[in-house]
Amino acid sequence: MGSHFCVVSAISDFFHSLFSVQLDVILVIYLIAITAEAMSGALAAGRRNMDIFGVVVIAFVTALGGGTIRDMVLGNYPIGWTQHPVYVYLVVSAGLLTTVIARYMQRMKHVFLLLDAMGLIAFSLIGSDVAIKLGYDPLVVVMAGMITGISGGILRDVLCNQVPVVFRRELYASVSMAVCLLYLGLQALQVSLGISTAICFAGGLALRLAAIRFGWRLPVFSYQQRWE
Repeated sequence: MGSHFCVVSAISDFFHSLFSVQLDVILVIYLIAITAEAMSGALAAGRRNMDIFGVVVIAFVTALGGGTIRDMVLGNYPIGWTQHPVYVYLVVSAGLLTTVIARYMQRMKHVFLLLDAMGLIAFSLIGSDVAIKLGYDPLVVVMAGMITGISGGILRDVLCNQVPVVFRRELYASVSMAVCLLYLGLQALQVSLGISTAICFAGGLALRLAAIRFGWRLPVFSYQQRWE
């Protein structure tokens, strides 16, 4: 009886450690994602010749705006970064660092495309998971994931007086939606959290990188006639 209890306890500890590792991986990906998004925001501010304050604001909004909007829409208070000020320090530091190393960043374009894709997937998964834990309807879960994934970039582009990238380039928002739907489906099938996350992350990343590589995009609607 004692040996049986020890085996069960060992199995329980094993799965608990796996779950903890999975959470740690998501946290690391999240930190990489907000850093990359903050740097992309700083670059966008630089292209508009903003001062240092403008750089910091755009970096902050790009990195943490999506999660903030999601929490406000879902009524999920307190908002995440207010409880973890280290996130704010990280994105502000990344934005300021970008002003120093910007001249060398063209050489890192492919690295940033990869990091941006990782951020899109990570934010989408985190947003979906938050909505699921709050007990929202599947439609709201998908929308929460997409809001988290793409809102920061939309805010960045609007504040920089540009048509948001998510509406005019390779598959982006649709990748976020696909990841959210897949994650929701796997959770409905009661697939373990770790496996669901791994499948969605790998699949979403592959789809986003393929869209960049081959220029995949949704059909474009163009209407040039005047009404008057």
